[in-house]
Amino acid sequence: MGFNRYGVWAIYRFEMARAGRTLWQSLFTPVMSTALYFVVFGSAIGSRMTAVGGVSYGAFIVPGLIMLALFTESLSNASLGIYFPRFTGTIYELLSAPVSYLEIVIAYVGAAATKSIILGLIILATAALFVPLRILHPLWMIGFLVLTATTFSLFGFIIGLWAKGFEHLQVVPTLIVTPLAFLGGAFYSIDMLPPAWRTFSLFNPVVYLISGFRWSFYGTSDVSVGVSLAMTLGFFVICLVLVAWIFKTGYRLKS
Repeated sequence: MGFNRYGVWAIYRFEMARAGRTLWQSLFTPVMSTALYFVVFGSAIGSRMTAVGGVSYGAFIVPGLIMLALFTESLSNASLGIYFPRFTGTIYELLSAPVSYLEIVIAYVGAAATKSIILGLIILATAALFVPLRILHPLWMIGFLVLTATTFSLFGFIIGLWAKGFEHLQVVPTLIVTPLAFLGGAFYSIDMLPPAWRTFSLFNPVVYLISGFRWSFYGTSDVSVGVSLAMTLGFFVICLVLVAWIFKTGYRLKS
């Protein structure tokens, strides 16, 4: 049995078309939220702060804002994408179709990651209108962007399979991921914290994702870029293992 590229493309195209039907929610709302962050943090607060690591505060928060949007949108896109077939019952048609579990994951996660990457690049372009930006390591920036979007799309796919209702889809993003992002150096460097709080922050996995992404812009980071990459890859592998276990056991797929 070969790779069913037509089945993958059909699911992928359907998911991308769904984003087109909700363009305002999928695109304009996050961009407007980012613009408001720049007004509040970049202008109001940034004008009263000195440079962070040799970078103006307005430019310093750009990678954090992109990562924050990437986390939430990847989770939302992937979880809703797989939850709706479960909610409507069409998941059974999908499971009986001539597409493998791997192809299903590639299609849904690929579509969610694509939408998040596009949004991240649009936010980057939006940020360039407010502050001067420089990207010292563009290939690393793209690499972190793609890897983070794919990893959190996989995580969102797991949430969509786990959720029993629409309210469950918001539990992890709202109560776990967003607070971790705000406490993970999205708007500040953890080097600015007292030693005890800095040590405590190192237990936050989001710190490593944001730090590695910020390094690709300015060449400065709170932790080693190698450690950041290893942590991101580790999270990616964990999500892959969980997805494989779900399809192997049928957890929440047939109930």
